[in-house]
Amino acid sequence: MCGIVGYIGSNEAAPLLIEGLKKLEYRGYDSAGVAVIKDDKVIVEKCKGRISNLESKLKENPLYGNVGIGHTRWATHGEPSDLNSHPHSNADSTISVVHNGIIENYMALRKWLTSLGYHFVTETDTEVIPYLIDYYYHGNIVEAVMKAVDKLQGSYAIGVLCSKEPEKIVAVRKDSPLIVGLSKEGNFIASDIPAILATTRDIYLLDDNEIAVLYKDKVDILTKEGLPVKKEVFHVTWDAEAAEKGGYKHFMLKEIHEQPKAIKDTMTSRIMPDSDEIRLDDISLTGEDLKNINKIFIVACGTAYHAGMVGKYVIERLSRIPVEVDIASEFRYRNPIINKNTLTIVISQSGETADTLAALRSAKANGSRVIAVTNVVGSSVAREADDILYTWAGPEIAVASTKAYTTQLIAMYIIALYLGRLNGNLSLEEYRVIRDEMMKLPSKAEKVLEQKEELQKFADKTYMFKDIYYIGRGLDFAVALEGALKLKEISYIHADAYAAGELKHGPIALIDKGVPVIALATQKDIFEKMVSNIREVVTRGARVICFTMEGNTDIEKVSNQWVYIPKTLPILAPVLEVIPLQLLAYYMAVEKGCDVDKPRNLAKSVTVE
Repeated sequence: MCGIVGYIGSNEAAPLLIEGLKKLEYRGYDSAGVAVIKDDKVIVEKCKGRISNLESKLKENPLYGNVGIGHTRWATHGEPSDLNSHPHSNADSTISVVHNGIIENYMALRKWLTSLGYHFVTETDTEVIPYLIDYYYHGNIVEAVMKAVDKLQGSYAIGVLCSKEPEKIVAVRKDSPLIVGLSKEGNFIASDIPAILATTRDIYLLDDNEIAVLYKDKVDILTKEGLPVKKEVFHVTWDAEAAEKGGYKHFMLKEIHEQPKAIKDTMTSRIMPDSDEIRLDDISLTGEDLKNINKIFIVACGTAYHAGMVGKYVIERLSRIPVEVDIASEFRYRNPIINKNTLTIVISQSGETADTLAALRSAKANGSRVIAVTNVVGSSVAREADDILYTWAGPEIAVASTKAYTTQLIAMYIIALYLGRLNGNLSLEEYRVIRDEMMKLPSKAEKVLEQKEELQKFADKTYMFKDIYYIGRGLDFAVALEGALKLKEISYIHADAYAAGELKHGPIALIDKGVPVIALATQKDIFEKMVSNIREVVTRGARVICFTMEGNTDIEKVSNQWVYIPKTLPILAPVLEVIPLQLLAYYMAVEKGCDVDKPRNLAKSVTVE
């Protein structure tokens, strides 16, 4: 998730681009750059780091011109660096491009363009775009862009400059946000409304596959075939803060709603419909390597640790390799038995978690191969691991993790499928069944997000309680732990999660009349046992809300409330059932008047022991 801006008009472009990028820095902040047309040349300034670094460079070397594009980056392909920063240009710097999204077929395009004599200098997927436009350019930049995007697979919002046609900016949207801002002093493109709100409140909301051609005094909207599109002007009435959050009250709620896209992006190019290949560009583990692995450790902290618990289940189930999950702060001090026959998987959203980084180093020092699962390209964990799998969740602003967790789950499934196919324990037929169902998760996650009424109703009746208990079995227990953590983090309500079969070994003593219990029951093979456990707490007076799959209507006989998630394979249920738990925690915190995005005593990235 990156931020792009563009301006063409009567004012100097660079200052407007910088101000716009500052409003988009929440979308990415590892590098930034701008390109401006001056005297029929595209001049680019870009650098690693925050936008303030770019601003300092421009004070030393100002860019003058009335048309330009800018970008603030959240790295996916290639580490954060001056070279990998956007904008990217063709060889003679006559075409310059900024891009938000992921080009799925960039490797194939790169190979083809290289065969035609094009020379690539960055690690990014974006660099294929200016070369592709260059290939199709014969005096009409709009036609060249149309032909180029017809070859692109994936998601993109693109802004294009051409020094040979300095009177226009061309922009295209497909599966990544892009708006057009309209003003008397010029026109804008931007990834989000905050970037242009200081100048104009009149915008066009672009739809997928629409092309915008911006001039200083007009904007043409076209279909991908070049046919004109009539657009109504949308007048923004939100304040600047609300606009930055996309109209959501809190960043956490916005990020919960971004999960369908984050899930899709993390699967993108790794597992694909109608393909039996699992493509992991930064994992080079071979079948021969795997023959020597007799144990896997998954090491993480907090929410990432809960993702690791799901990972243990699915890796053992699909690859039949023993897995141990450890809290990083415990792992680093308990002298675990690790050697060259051990594979260690570390999970960290930021890639800078101090205990997880120390665990990684300890594992490597003892001869273990290490795979890192992280959301931040170029982070310490990513640099020091032997192999990397990036979760493409985009920046997470709220302290309590939501979309980072679900993308970590997706990463665990991808690794499990990869290992299972690599050692032959997962049949091709079973792989296809799981792959095909994973492809449906983004749309099913959208359906889950529609079920807010029951959650708000439960929160309204429950937020004043001091204690709430979560129960589940198998994978549901791992998700219950994450649900309880979310509630603790943002509402400050004491919440504990228990394996439901353990209730009568002690925890059931805590159940009294009216005590809220959140029960998870998605696992088909142990569903009846879970129903029995729910009866045990109901008999003691508990008030139960149950989360289960569509079709399990028997749950209505033993619960006070219920929430159905779309039917999926039981092994994939954690991805869908955690979303209503996140929403439940959110609504409880809102009812209590808590600072949802910045809960007390917590930090987003724990970089100290």
